[in-house]
Amino acid sequence: MDRTWSVEDHLEGADPAHVALYRQVEALVLAQGPVEVSVSKTTITFKGRRRGFAGARPTRTGVRGYLDLMRVVEDPRITNVTPYTSRLFVHQYRLTGPQDLDETFAGWVHEAYRVGEGDHLLG
Repeated sequence: MDRTWSVEDHLEGADPAHVALYRQVEALVLAQGPVEVSVSKTTITFKGRRRGFAGARPTRTGVRGYLDLMRVVEDPRITNVTPYTSRLFVHQYRLTGPQDLDETFAGWVHEAYRVGEGDHLLG
């Protein structure tokens, strides 16, 4: 029988500071508009009307996750960028504290949300 994973499964036993950081990321994502949360063994995925666009989970060092963007972003918080299609790039990120949740990161989350809503299919 397949196990059903929950957000709480990912938060259980995590450093309280990293749980708080995850909750800040989660709040930022959920503030973008309608979002479906889908949980698997490896991550917590946030989905828009068209597709998943972001993921996050607490780790031993902070919060790791990904954002799907329509451009390549270079920043110390971005640990890897992989082309997904000719118009989409998966950005792996690592956040170590609340200072990493600045206006720039919030802008990336908004861009990723627009991907979740299907903007990458326009034009």
